[in-house]
Amino acid sequence: MSKVENFLTQEEEQAIVAAICVAEKETSGEIRIHIEKTTSLAHYDRALEVFHLLKMDETDLKNGVLIYIAVKDKAFIICGDKGINDVVPSDFWDSTKDAMATQFKIGNFKQGIIDGITKAGQQLQKNFPYQEGDINELSNEISKG
Repeated sequence: MSKVENFLTQEEEQAIVAAICVAEKETSGEIRIHIEKTTSLAHYDRALEVFHLLKMDETDLKNGVLIYIAVKDKAFIICGDKGINDVVPSDFWDSTKDAMATQFKIGNFKQGIIDGITKAGQQLQKNFPYQEGDINELSNEISKG
């Protein structure tokens, strides 16, 4: 098995998808998780590439958030689209990343990811509240590369 398949159990993946559903319930925003073994690109560049591949830049309000994780590289990036980046505090993504890293350092990857989802979801709910007729524009499933 690859490092990606060993990174989270099926139950942990289900808990993460459930956290995405909860975070997106009261917002038009979209949150995705992408996990892969490694990349030859700079992590931020690869995260942006995945952001586009997953069509996260095509949401109506430009309010997609991607948490990208390269398991073997022990690296992760949080990417927000223009809509969300324009309204969150300037230190928001760094503080979110710090909260996740705290859990990652003790090996609690599921909780770290859920903490990131929760924090992103709170900002999405605050700045992009659910409106009548909002649809889930993107899958909530974890993508893997």
